Amino acid sequence: MHDLDAPHESGTRLHRAVSGKLLFLFILGDVLGAGIYALFGVIAGEVGGAVWAPMLVALLLALLTAASYAELVTKYPRAGGSAVFAERAFGSPLVSFLVGYCMLAAGVTSAAGLSLAFAGDYLGVFLEVPAVPAALCFLLLVAALNARGIQESVRANVVMTVVELSGLLLVVVLGAVVLGRGDGDLGRVTEFPQGVSVASGVLAAALLAYYSFVGFETSANVAEEVRDVRRVYPKALFGALLVAGLVYVLVGLAASVVLAPGDLADSSGPLLDVVRAADAGIPDEVFSAIALVAVANGALLTMIMASRLVFGMAEQGLLPRPLGRVLPKRRTPWVSILVTTAVAMGLTLVGDLATLANTVVLLLLLVFLSTNTAVLVLRRDRVEADHFRAPVVVPVLAIASCVLLLWQQEGRTWLFAGAMLAVGVLLHLLAQAPWWRNSERPGSGDEAAGEKAAEPVA
Repeated sequence: MHDLDAPHESGTRLHRAVSGKLLFLFILGDVLGAGIYALFGVIAGEVGGAVWAPMLVALLLALLTAASYAELVTKYPRAGGSAVFAERAFGSPLVSFLVGYCMLAAGVTSAAGLSLAFAGDYLGVFLEVPAVPAALCFLLLVAALNARGIQESVRANVVMTVVELSGLLLVVVLGAVVLGRGDGDLGRVTEFPQGVSVASGVLAAALLAYYSFVGFETSANVAEEVRDVRRVYPKALFGALLVAGLVYVLVGLAASVVLAPGDLADSSGPLLDVVRAADAGIPDEVFSAIALVAVANGALLTMIMASRLVFGMAEQGLLPRPLGRVLPKRRTPWVSILVTTAVAMGLTLVGDLATLANTVVLLLLLVFLSTNTAVLVLRRDRVEADHFRAPVVVPVLAIASCVLLLWQQEGRTWLFAGAMLAVGVLLHLLAQAPWWRNSERPGSGDEAAGEKAAEPVA
C-alpha cells in the first residue's frame, strides 16, 4: 500500500490524472471566459469596426507572459505556481507569500463575481430565484465537483468548454451567413472612429482586450497533476492561447460584418445582439444557456486554481500546514477547497464587485510582473531535466507590457489593492507565530495513519 500523503514515485502527493489534451482544454476553457460575451462592445467603442486588430495585439502580449510560465512550469513543475517561482527567484518568504496571496485574492474574488453573474439575468431566463442564495448554492456545487477529483473536474471542463466554444463559433457562422446573403458590410472591419489614429486606437483597445486572455496562468497550479508535464505543458499552453486568439479575431470580424460599430458599442450584450440581428431563428434562451455554461466553467477552473494554490503554499509553510491535507482516496486538497469556497461565499455576500473586478486585474498584473522577472533571475539556476526555454528578450518585453498595463490603472484601484496587500502582509507576520511555524506537517498523526490504509488510486 502507498502512503497517499507522502510523495509518490512521481514526486507528488497529488494524482497525476491530467493528460495533454485535457490540459489544453483546461487552459482553453479558462481563457474563453464569460467576459468575452460583453467585451466586444467596449472594444468597438475604441476602434470602431476593427475589433479584430486589438484582439491580435492582446494575443501577442499574452504570449509573452505565457512563455515565462512555460519555462518556469517545466523547470519547476510543482503546485503553487507563481508563489513557488517567486520563492525560488527572490528567496524571500514575504515576496513569495504576497505573490501567492495576489493570485489567491484575485482568483477567489473572480469566483465570487462569477457566482453572482451565474445567479443573475442569465439564470433568470430559466428560473426566478433570489440571486445571493443561488450564488451560494452554485459555489457549493463547484466545491463538490472540485473535491471529487481533478480528473472529474477537468472532464467537466471539457464538456463546458465545447459548449462555450460553440457559442462563439455560432457567431462566426452567423456572420458568414449574413455576409453570404448580402446583408452584411465587410468594409466595416477596417473602419476606425473619426479623429482616432490607428495606432492609438488599437493600443487603447488592446489594453482592454488583454483581459480576455487572462486565465492561462491558473494552469501553473495544476502542474503536479499533469502527466509528462515538461513535454505537454508548452504545447497545451501556446496551443490554447492561439486557438482562443483565432476565435476572438473571427468573432470580431463576424460581429463587425453583422452590426455597425455604434450598435456594438451601445450594447451590454453585443454577441446576443449579433445573433438577433442575423435573424436565423435562434432563441434568446440558447445564448443565455451558453453564457451560463461559460460562467460555470470559469468558476470551476478558478476554484481549482485557488485550492491548489493554497495547497502549494501550505506545502511551503507559508500557510498553516493543515491546509495541505488531502482526501485519502481522491487525493484532492479538501481543506483548501473548503477554505477557498468559504472565502468566495463571504465575498459574494458583500456584493460590491465593481471595484473588486478592477482590483483582480491589477493583482494579476503584479503576479505576472513577478513571474516574468523570476524567469530572468532563475536563469542562473540549472536543473538536470530538459525544459522549455524562452529567448531572453521575451521576458524583458513581457515585463514592459505589464508595466504598461499597470500604468493604465486608476488611483482608487491602486488604493483598494494596496489595502488588500496590507492584509496579506499582516497574515504573513502572523505566520511567524510559533503555533503556525511549528504546526504539524500535512499527513502527520492520525490522518497519515488513516491514509496509509487507503487503497492507491489507479
